[in-house]
Amino acid sequence: MMSALKFPYFIWDYDLTDTDVRAILHGDDEKQKAWVVARMLESARYEDIWQYISLAELRAIFPKLQLKPQVRAAWEFALSVWATIPDHER
Repeated sequence: MMSALKFPYFIWDYDLTDTDVRAILHGDDEKQKAWVVARMLESARYEDIWQYISLAELRAIFPKLQLKPQVRAAWEFALSVWATIPDHER
């Protein structure tokens, strides 16, 4: 499980702990939050992303993310497909 890791692998080039990442995600600095979420979408395993954020949180911040074009396109497609699935079927 991701929470057991002291340093999240998807932010290998910064000295941030799992606790630091979670604090950023639940904090008020939207720019830092967008940076962390973008790093997750580009570098984390799919199943690990959901250990940090919910689909609703991803939808809310997605327009603010700076992503590689192919990553943005893939996530835009996924979000559009998921939007058509009733909540009880997710």
